[in-house]
Amino acid sequence: MSVKHSVQLGLAFFLLMFSTIAAWYEGSELLNNPWEWEYSTPFSHLFNQQVEISSDISQLDFFIYSGKFTPIFPVLMIISLMYLVNVSVYLMVKRNLKHFSLFLAVKGILLLMLIGSVSESPTIGGGIFTITFLISGTVCLAVALVFYFELFKRTKSENYS
Repeated sequence: MSVKHSVQLGLAFFLLMFSTIAAWYEGSELLNNPWEWEYSTPFSHLFNQQVEISSDISQLDFFIYSGKFTPIFPVLMIISLMYLVNVSVYLMVKRNLKHFSLFLAVKGILLLMLIGSVSESPTIGGGIFTITFLISGTVCLAVALVFYFELFKRTKSENYS
């Protein structure tokens, strides 16, 4: 692995850790808003069935609350995680760009499918996540197409040489 890739992975990992801690901190505001407990605590409802006091709230629900009302750091978490995965997969399959192109195409389709789960949210976070998934999915599909057609062109020119 080159220094260039190590620096990219290191910076993306640092951004992921920083944004995770910041989102967790911002989401802890949920403890002070009991009227949101019914709508922003899916993990607590999954584990405890009922949320009656603040100690019943799962730490994972902080990320849900942060994503709904202060989505900057959750979006940074998602972007840095996607970048980490992209660089890692590229390093694993860099000899075969066809596989990387396929990975990006599948990832792009999955991101575009995720839009359906957040697009109807009435919160600011739902709108921002919709835009994030739309842009990320479109970019993944576009890069996958560029890689695929570049490989197609390269293979075609090698066959005629």
